[in-house]
Amino acid sequence: MKYTQSNLDKLQGILGESDYVVRYERGTFQSGWCLLQQKRVVVLNKFLNVEGRINTLMEIIPQLDIEYDRLTHESQKLYETLKKRAAELLSESEAGNAEEADTEDAGAPDEAPAAPEEETPSEKE
Repeated sequence: MKYTQSNLDKLQGILGESDYVVRYERGTFQSGWCLLQQKRVVVLNKFLNVEGRINTLMEIIPQLDIEYDRLTHESQKLYETLKKRAAELLSESEAGNAEEADTEDAGAPDEAPAAPEEETPSEKE
């Protein structure tokens, strides 16, 4: 997806059609966004540029309770694309975690070999 104002408007349209309100506010957001689930409000960091706003919306839209039947045909196609992309990223992440776990298990021996005990010289009397 290209980072244009038009595409940002399309993403915001999906939220608007599902009765979510998108607000741009100043605040200390760890991830650049905040979600007020009960009020159906998505708050984005107002200092994000268009690229940051698009990436943030592409990340959170698949996590929201979107009313698919209320979306226009164009919004439905975009929403399906976002859901598919999110599923692919999730499967890639899970595959990467599994490979990482396999690598860690293969590289480390189960137990370290025991060190030989040293004999202490006996004292002569």
